[in-house]
Order: sequence, then C-alpha cells, then structure tokens
Amino acid sequence: MGKAKANAGPLARRPDNSAFKQQRLPAWSPMLTAQTVLPFFYGMAIVCVLLGVWLLVTVQNTHELKVDYTHTGSCDKCFEKRKDRANANQSCNCTVVFNIENTFKGDVFFYYGLINFHQNLRQYMDSRDDGQMIGRNKNLKNPSSYCEPFIKDKNGLPIAPCGAVANSMFNDSFTLLYHSAAGSRVVPLFRKGITWYTDKNVKFRNPQVENKTLTLAQVFEGTGQPLYWQKPVYDLDPWDRNNNGFINEDLIVWMREAAFPNFKKLYGVLNRAIEPFTDGLPAGNYSVLISYNFPVEYFQGRKEVVLSTVSWFGGQNNFLPVAYLVTGCLILLLAVILTAVWWKFDPPVATAAGCCEPTPREAPPH
Repeated sequence: MGKAKANAGPLARRPDNSAFKQQRLPAWSPMLTAQTVLPFFYGMAIVCVLLGVWLLVTVQNTHELKVDYTHTGSCDKCFEKRKDRANANQSCNCTVVFNIENTFKGDVFFYYGLINFHQNLRQYMDSRDDGQMIGRNKNLKNPSSYCEPFIKDKNGLPIAPCGAVANSMFNDSFTLLYHSAAGSRVVPLFRKGITWYTDKNVKFRNPQVENKTLTLAQVFEGTGQPLYWQKPVYDLDPWDRNNNGFINEDLIVWMREAAFPNFKKLYGVLNRAIEPFTDGLPAGNYSVLISYNFPVEYFQGRKEVVLSTVSWFGGQNNFLPVAYLVTGCLILLLAVILTAVWWKFDPPVATAAGCCEPTPREAPPH
C-alpha cells in the first residue's frame, strides 16, 4: 500500500505561511506630490544648465582650424589629374597657404578629414579579414570570402591586406611648414603613437614565421598589394622599418571605420621638444605641402586638413554642451508649466503652523 501524502487535500498547494511567500514584507512606495516633484524638476534643470555652460566654456577654450584643399590653389591641377584613372600612378604635389591668427597653445593634433565618404556601410565594413590582419599565417594567403571582390590581384595572387576597407586607404601625405621672419621651417610631427593601444598591440600584427632572419618582404612573398595602392604593405613607411606591414599606424587608423560620412582621422602630433614649438603652434603664416593621391570626385567628396588642440573633454565639439543646455531649458520650462498648473488648480493655503497646504475641495453633492 502506498503511503498517503501528509498534505493531501484542497490546501496541498498553498504556499507556506511566511512573510516572503505571503507577501507581507515591508515595502515603500513614493508619494508623488507637487512638493516633491517640482523641486526635483528645478534641481535637474539647474544641474543640466550648469553642466552645459561648463562644457561649453571648456570647448570654447580649444582651437580648431580647417583648411579645405580639394581643389584650392595649386591643388586644382591635381584634382583634375585624379579624375582620369589612367593617371593613378603618377605623382602630383601641391601647396596650400593659410594663416593662424591666435597661438595654438599646448598639444596640437594634425588630422586629415574627408567629407561625404561613407565608411559605415555594412558591406564596406565587413569587407576585411581580421584573421589576416592579426597575423594568422593560414589567412595570409587564404583570405576570407568577405573580401570579395578585393581578394586577388590581376595576377591571381592573394591580396594582403584584402577587402574594400584596406583597398580604399587614404594615401595623401603632408608636410607642414611655418613661415616666420627667420625663414621657413618644417613643423615637426610625431607620426607614431597615433593609434589605440589595443589596435596596435592586439588587433593588428604581422605574420609570425619560425625563421627570424626573413625580411618583411620575404614574409609577404606570394601576396599582392591592394589594387589601388602605390606601395606594397611591407613598404608603407620607408623611413621606419618597424612601421610596416599590418602594424603600420596609418593603416591601423584607417581600418577603424568612422560612424559618420564627415570625419577626421589623426595624422600626427606636434613635437613640442623643438623651438619655437615648445608652447604650441605660434601665430603666423603656414603652408602645407601635399602629395595629392586620394581621388574624391567619384563620390562628390572633399578633403581637408585640420589643426586642433584638445582639453580633458576632447576636441572642439559643441554637441554635448548644447544638448545639456537644451535639455536643461526644456526641463525648466516644464517645471514652470507644472508650477503654474498646480497654483491654478490646487492653490496652497496658509495653516496655523505657517506652512502651506492644498485648499480642501468641496464635497460632491449627495
């Protein structure tokens, strides 16, 4: 005979008589009244406005200068030359002159900018082989199918680095000159240390081989360069052999795609160890010597160089300060409207204790 259950019957599934299971635990529920909500609204409005003013003052203390060189001055002939793809391998140099009215104090960053270049298209962003860029030998000569149609060159060799992102790498180069009463001199720029640490040391590596005596050109033997590149990947920087291959910093900066069609990417940082640039870029006349290689007329784009100082908040970007100011003003306006509604429909009355209480409403007729 089976043993009968001890709690058989209609109450067998009843929860235990505990505070938790019977929902008798202490609880607190906020009582939203005008006296509690309105101070919160006014406080949030003041905080947002103060933050917006602080950030706006911080941003206004930075300097930024943009120089469009798409077809400005002597760059006009290069712009026309790049319209014909047959001239892609022919060099073209031009110069753009500009003036800095106020000294750029502190660290100065040199950027190149592109307008109307969409790096955020899904197919464009996927057209790369991260396994190849991280230095995996099996991916070096067997790129991912995501790189199509930039997976093999006209000779049938696998492209390194493959894909549309690497193939469209920005390849203009710049030399910044400062013109003073003492003559013209080159503005020194640090061309290394411009990448994210994780990109330089984790995401991008050259292929590793057992024979340490092989040169980088021998490591990449049997691969081809991207279709629109003028140099192979192992010879991108002829002045620094440690800045070639997949760890070339210009390549790494380009491979981090921009979120918007108008963007700028870091090209160099002012070397402040040399006079007269110890305090920054002095006011005066400047010029940029440009090796004009990157065509923009095919996508109706423009190119520019950008000189900028930074603060703890970053460069000159007014979006967040304006967003705080607009949000603070909207909250303040809403608080004023709610206060007016409260005073009109539920006016406070003075009590014997000196505080205010809402006027009692008349009881509805029976």
